[in-house]
Amino acid sequence: MFRYEKKLQYPINIKNSNPQLASFIISQYGGPDGELSASLHYLSQRYSMPYPELKALLTDIGTEESVPVGYHLSI
Repeated sequence: MFRYEKKLQYPINIKNSNPQLASFIISQYGGPDGELSASLHYLSQRYSMPYPELKALLTDIGTEESVPVGYHLSI
């Protein structure tokens, strides 16, 4: 059985909108030089890599690039 609850992990309260920051965050995720593009680039290169050690390295880098931008900023 599957039940979907649309509930945030952490409650948020947006008091003011910031279109410039929103544009920046979206460009970091989906732009040509964004996180998603870099992640998919590394993960797709791993399939043509003949060396297992380097294949593992590309997998690790691609996985790290797929971590949300907010997580990198909070560390």
